[in-house]
Amino acid sequence: MKHFQQEFDFSERRACSLAGQARSVQRYEGSREPDDALRERLHALAVERPRFGYRRLAILLRREGVDANRKRVWRVYRDAGLSARKKRRKRIAWASRPERSAATKSNERWSMDFMSDSLVDGRSLRVLNIVDDFSRRAVTMEVDLSLPAQRVIRSLEQAGELYGLPSSIVVDNGPEFASKVLDAWCHERGIELIFIRPGKPIENAYAESFNGRVREECLNQHAFESVAHARSVIEGWREDYNTVRPHSALDGLAPEKYLQQWASAKTPQPTAVCVDVGAWTSTIPAPCP
Repeated sequence: MKHFQQEFDFSERRACSLAGQARSVQRYEGSREPDDALRERLHALAVERPRFGYRRLAILLRREGVDANRKRVWRVYRDAGLSARKKRRKRIAWASRPERSAATKSNERWSMDFMSDSLVDGRSLRVLNIVDDFSRRAVTMEVDLSLPAQRVIRSLEQAGELYGLPSSIVVDNGPEFASKVLDAWCHERGIELIFIRPGKPIENAYAESFNGRVREECLNQHAFESVAHARSVIEGWREDYNTVRPHSALDGLAPEKYLQQWASAKTPQPTAVCVDVGAWTSTIPAPCP
């Protein structure tokens, strides 16, 4: 419009007519609220959780009561240059694999796997991750320089005291998982050990996916000075993962919150009982069982 008006000395009405644009559009002034407060809070969350993308950050903002939809958060996130670097996925040749039904309740099936890292002095560090397939809850994360089969059993027993033992556990073919002591321990308790095929980590998908989150959001963000330091940091991350971190497979809920909603949905609600006494009628809530 300004070009027509300046070059040809047209009026605004004539310029809009030639350009095919309504005058109301030409005179429109945006009423969008400034994004300064949102940008500041989004930047603080991104610094605190550098591996979170805008979707998970938007969930955290909504939990805090910030009125901003996902598109607005993405726009501010992009303009602030906060985009997290994406890792390219490796191409994996397609191959048929045995189908395994999804878990339908908590403690129906756990997945278990090891991770490796190192301390600042160069010593190797091992982390045993155990995940509940249904709720994605991080059941336990055992940390030490060495984790033989006896330590795996002790971790399972401690987790069982808190949550109960599962019906089955998915593992790879590592020596700790294939040991006779673990096999005997599971047999005594009626727990089925499900071994994946060698060279097929995708068959232990829940544990592998969890390992990726641990690597990106915890291990790669810290330099561990000692085993005690590593245990403290990793346990703090596990608590945050279970209670705060939004999980995309759980509709943006944390595992503990998802389990609470699942348990409440299973619990039958008491119904009201209508009592007719003479000329009046009263509705009395049924007593809880």
